[in-house]
Amino acid sequence: QVQLVESGGGLVQPGGSLRLSCAASGSIFSGNPMYWYRQAPGKERELVADITSGGSTNYADSVKGRFTISRDNAKNTVYLQMNSLKPEDTAVYYCHAERWILSTKYRYWGQGTQVTVSS
Repeated sequence: QVQLVESGGGLVQPGGSLRLSCAASGSIFSGNPMYWYRQAPGKERELVADITSGGSTNYADSVKGRFTISRDNAKNTVYLQMNSLKPEDTAVYYCHAERWILSTKYRYWGQGTQVTVSS
């Protein structure tokens, strides 16, 4: 069974930092890209960052230079280091994974972790 378990959210002041973690079952983590999405109240879920199995990364323009995605393949864990946080970063952050089995794409989501940036 595929599982994605996020942790590390919380309340932080503007300008502060948080590090999110997502522990994935090995069957989905190994050899697959991993993603972080977020969804703010009243808004659509948006892609924040992604990382390939080889470590190549991409970021949303709104977080470039502030957020860093990384992965530890030995621990089946993906991280999102968030620095210089802004109130507009407030959202539920979701870990996401995809994989192809034959011709079918399977998509998996974690339960989400709340990040609130407020003074």
